[in-house]
Amino acid sequence: MPGSRLPLLLTLTLGPVALSNAQTPETSGGEANTLPTITISAPRLERSLYDTPAAVSALTRGDIQQGQQRVRLDEALTLVPGLFLQNRDNFAQGQRIASRGFGARAPFGIRGLHIRVDGIPYTLPDGQAQIDAVDLDSAERIEVIRGPASVLYGNAAGGVLDITTGDGSEMRRSPVLRVQGGSHDYRKVALRQGGESGRWVHSVSLSALDFEGYRAQSAVEKRLLNARLSYRLDDERTLSALVNLLDMPTAQDPGGLTAEEVAADRRQAAPAAGPLDSGQSVEQQLLGLHFEDRDMAGGELNARAFASRRDFEQQLPFPGNSLVDYERYYYGGGVDYTRTETLANRPLRYVTGVELGRQEDDRGRRSVTPQGVVTAETADEQQNATAAGVFLQAELGLTDDLELSAGVRHDRVRMTIDDRFLADGRDDSGERTFHEWTGSLGLSYRYHPEHQAYANVGTAFETPTFTEFARPDGGGGFNPQVAPQQALNREVGLRGRFPNGLRYDLVAFSVRVDDELVPFEATDGRTFYENAGRTSRDGIELELDWNLSLAWRWTSALTLADYRFDRFSDGEADVAGNRLPGLPRRQWNNRLTWYGSGERFATAEALYTGAFHADNENRVEVDDHWLFNLRLGDAWRLGDGDTRLGAHLGVRNLFDETHFANVRINANGGRYFEPAAGRTFHAGMELSF
Repeated sequence: MPGSRLPLLLTLTLGPVALSNAQTPETSGGEANTLPTITISAPRLERSLYDTPAAVSALTRGDIQQGQQRVRLDEALTLVPGLFLQNRDNFAQGQRIASRGFGARAPFGIRGLHIRVDGIPYTLPDGQAQIDAVDLDSAERIEVIRGPASVLYGNAAGGVLDITTGDGSEMRRSPVLRVQGGSHDYRKVALRQGGESGRWVHSVSLSALDFEGYRAQSAVEKRLLNARLSYRLDDERTLSALVNLLDMPTAQDPGGLTAEEVAADRRQAAPAAGPLDSGQSVEQQLLGLHFEDRDMAGGELNARAFASRRDFEQQLPFPGNSLVDYERYYYGGGVDYTRTETLANRPLRYVTGVELGRQEDDRGRRSVTPQGVVTAETADEQQNATAAGVFLQAELGLTDDLELSAGVRHDRVRMTIDDRFLADGRDDSGERTFHEWTGSLGLSYRYHPEHQAYANVGTAFETPTFTEFARPDGGGGFNPQVAPQQALNREVGLRGRFPNGLRYDLVAFSVRVDDELVPFEATDGRTFYENAGRTSRDGIELELDWNLSLAWRWTSALTLADYRFDRFSDGEADVAGNRLPGLPRRQWNNRLTWYGSGERFATAEALYTGAFHADNENRVEVDDHWLFNLRLGDAWRLGDGDTRLGAHLGVRNLFDETHFANVRINANGGRYFEPAAGRTFHAGMELSF
């Protein structure tokens, strides 16, 4: 590490220790002030964080929005241990998120993680998810379950992101207009309006993003609307509606580069990307309804329903069978009921429910020449997936300080393919049905009012998505050689908070996965999948949050992990004992924020990503790197009214570090690398009334 960066690193990591000796929270009557309660709801049962027997992180509006562009989830999730995020600026491929290794295999989009926004599942019945319609301008809270949670959410829940947008009642000023600009012709305009009127509560958020991007063939044009409308029927019952509209007519894909191409010109696109105009266009509409009754027969009832349509077309950055399109209808809903009882004179709380989801994809594929001329249709399929799950989650207070939690769930996932492309002389229609039981068992011991020890064990499953069922021989239907993967997760943890403002969360985890799904690229550039025999993921996660005083806050996330193939033969090579590709062994992210008078702030970040491999054979190594970011801002009241003007400035990659935004795992032809931008700037102004 260059010597010029050492002082800043020491400031971010050791500075809070020195400051804590000079500034401590004030006390009253000789006792420390009571620290605020952190409430968690993502694990189904709403409770205090210090009664939750699982590794869970919670991010507030300030963590998500302060001085940020509010375009990519990694802006908010950087300080969550156990997560690894890639692909900031390739909007065609989408941001890749891995939690304890789950999701790392995805060449695009998200696999293996359950994403929820305002209670609506963004993860489809077949296990894939897109987050291009998540509105960070109205995001109020993000909860992250870092371990497998199929017992809570079914298929492909190797981790959980539960995102909640504001309903408008939290807005002190409205409307709010935000304008931003920055490097590489970055432009964004956002407008939000919300508030309460009698029994009505509403929020409407609109944004428009235009960005040319760092590399050639990486521009994006995106329009997003997220609106919520709630009506309080009475003190206990509320009916809410959610509307989410996405229009992304342009999201170019520059493709991956070889090491030689990176050395020649980091900003170039892959050779085929320009002539093919590789990228995607998306239109999506979603409508959701939520009925909440907080006094239904002595318990709480929640009922949700949703329906969405997605129209999608993508030209992949290589010729051949590379022009893909689909029209998707996705709809479903669920009901859950929470109640408190008494068992043997001890408190018992439980939640039970049922969830249904239906995915209908009318999907096609066409062949394209290197010059971008469509030559023939090569696939035409109707792909449908139906998922149904029923669950029971309960917690029993064995003593005032010791709680036992247990859960069980059954899921049925049925996937069908109707092959309508018969020009190849065969009908590859088929169906696969999976019946899966998952369970969990946990203990939480509150050995001090502000400190907790916990342990849990749970199982999870993940079916291949329709894309991952594709056959390498070029045929349609299901690849019979690919099966679901099964996981066993074990973790023990300590969390707590001290009167001096330090909050800690330390967890050790061990995950064993059978039949792990692993990607590989064929000679034509398409990605296919196979099952590894067994993999292991073992590690330690440490999360620190130190409110040193009213003026200073330090947060840190450390991940030390070992991800390995235990048993797997990759073609002719035996890779047992090798590290899983695409996952660093070490991550250490730090953030130091100073709060001045009014809304003045300054934030410095030091983000470390360790080295990792890009292939199963561990022959291609990606170097470690540090990134340093700065953000600062202030706000002023205009005149004698409530009108407010805010301004902020951000610098990313302050020291112009050379690194990669994304690494394509097991890429054919050595095209592993998607270079990241060097030093970039963004600035904005916000006017609220």
